[in-house]
Amino acid sequence: MKITKVTPNSNYTLQILAEDGRIGTFDVAPYFQYEAFVDLKNQHEFMRVLNGGYFIEWDCGADLSADTIEARWTILKNT
Repeated sequence: MKITKVTPNSNYTLQILAEDGRIGTFDVAPYFQYEAFVDLKNQHEFMRVLNGGYFIEWDCGADLSADTIEARWTILKNT
């Protein structure tokens, strides 16, 4: 899966648009238990997500692959 667009939400979820038109949400909060994701509890840091196409990342060093997102997202629209 290639990520076309990622939009952070105030409830620590991401809205993901895949290249094939699928749209879904991904909950990042369960990852806060891991050291790399702790800084994302800060709403300002969480909202600064960057799209790398096949991954997303934050300045704190946390990242998620498109494969991880695809395996655990909730699809809202399937084309």
